[in-house]
Amino acid sequence: MSEKIGIFVDVQNIYYTTRQTFHQHFDYNELWRLITTDKQVVIANAYAIASHQDKQKQFHNILRGIGFMVKLKPFITRADGSAKGDWDVGMTIDVMEHARSCDRVFLLTGDGDFELLVRKLQDDYQVPVTVISVAKLTANNLIQAADSHIEIDQTLLIQKKKY
Repeated sequence: MSEKIGIFVDVQNIYYTTRQTFHQHFDYNELWRLITTDKQVVIANAYAIASHQDKQKQFHNILRGIGFMVKLKPFITRADGSAKGDWDVGMTIDVMEHARSCDRVFLLTGDGDFELLVRKLQDDYQVPVTVISVAKLTANNLIQAADSHIEIDQTLLIQKKKY
């Protein structure tokens, strides 16, 4: 019987950390291939900020096409011009609601606030957690708490085409 997995993606965290580190975009298709082969996906949620930009809407549709349920929060602009869409609580609730039906949870974020969630899943639900993130921009406490860590590197980035 194949392993049942849950995938939960902090889209903003993955976007900004890969852009800052590699100046490239994360490859969600490659991620899906890597972690879902020979596994049963129980749930796959991507948490993002709602946008009126066509490019963002297209990106959300691509995620849906891959197999993710895209959850959107309203676009909030801060005084410095950056966007905010804090999904920490919503993501945590969803993970806890679905953890008992999973053999493993994949958590895509570098946010150290999720350490408490990781420990809760391990201690109370006996569900191992794999964190996938840009290592140098991930809180050490999160990496240490996780059962395993997959570092985002060139293999998980959309490769720029050379003409």
